[in-house]
Amino acid sequence: MPFVENPPMAFGALAFGYLLGSIPFGLILTRMAGLGDVRSIGSGNIGATNVLRTGNKKIAAATLAADMLKGTVAVLIGWRFGLEAALAAALGAFLGHCFPVWLKFKGGKGVATYVGVLIGLFWQAALVFAGVWLATAYISRYSSLAALVAMIAAPLFLYLTGHVQIAGLVAVLSLLSWLFHRQNISRLLSGSESKIGQKG
Repeated sequence: MPFVENPPMAFGALAFGYLLGSIPFGLILTRMAGLGDVRSIGSGNIGATNVLRTGNKKIAAATLAADMLKGTVAVLIGWRFGLEAALAAALGAFLGHCFPVWLKFKGGKGVATYVGVLIGLFWQAALVFAGVWLATAYISRYSSLAALVAMIAAPLFLYLTGHVQIAGLVAVLSLLSWLFHRQNISRLLSGSESKIGQKG
């Protein structure tokens, strides 16, 4: 059976998810709060982790929630048209966040939207992600390592619980996010990655 059974619907869901995912909440919220352009600090991306570098925890938390929500909303609307549309919308939302057309395709690394997508596709997988993230972060004190490990656990859990198609899509998202974290991986290997709570 081909993966795409209804190409027009899948493309429509992908496009919808992309447009929703490409809303740069990190940039919008920091500007509304008078914090300037978040792209001019830290890593230069629009995700919650970089927003936190402004020193405003409330705006960072709001960015995290909004970036998650756009992934969840895209998937839930996609579900109204079936699994294929939900998966396409999930992929679109993730790609939209990471490559927003409005910002010359320079966005975030996709972790928050990834979690939002999990919530929409199979919320139990989001709980597994959160549990693995918290345990790894507690032990290692590395936020990036916690995310990387959790992104292995989530598709594995989905596969082992019989959600093979969802697991395949989530595995693709995990691989993409790992690629976006390649600088973090290099710093982890060299011992120069910043730990949680560490300044500078």
